[in-house]
Amino acid sequence: MSLILKQVFSFFKLLNSDQGTGQIAAGMVCGMILGLSPVLSIQAILVFVAIFLFRVQAGAAFTTAALFKVIGFALAPLFDGVGGWALQLDALRPLYTEVYQAPLIPLTRFNHSVVMGSGIVAVALAAPFYFLCLHLVATYRTQVVARYKASGFWKLWSGTGFYQWYCKYEALHG
Repeated sequence: MSLILKQVFSFFKLLNSDQGTGQIAAGMVCGMILGLSPVLSIQAILVFVAIFLFRVQAGAAFTTAALFKVIGFALAPLFDGVGGWALQLDALRPLYTEVYQAPLIPLTRFNHSVVMGSGIVAVALAAPFYFLCLHLVATYRTQVVARYKASGFWKLWSGTGFYQWYCKYEALHG
């Protein structure tokens, strides 16, 4: 439980940091794809590698992945329906046969309806989710943080000696 709380607190710390909104939103999209894909699969490994190769916020990715792993279990019947529909398309059957005979493609387990459906849904939602995350992070920073820092509680808290010590500690040790 403390690991989950630590991740949530570090996510809010990330939202309040100087990180770019695009990096955070891209991390959240990678986390969504990572959370909706099977744990030990090629697609999960590719997303995991992309998180570390590109300028993507890894903390946002892993926190979002944990959230979407839970959501993915709840949406498994939907993924099964979408994947079953895609796998039963007669027009794509020769493509599936050809691709399945490639060396690494069977390791993606795309012939499983839930995996295929979650992949289709994740790819379809990637761009809208990115722009939604951009908007939510920007709104959080402009409205919620600004309102909180204008409150009397924040002014009282930021004037304490403990807070001043914490700021010095954070500046030195990050």
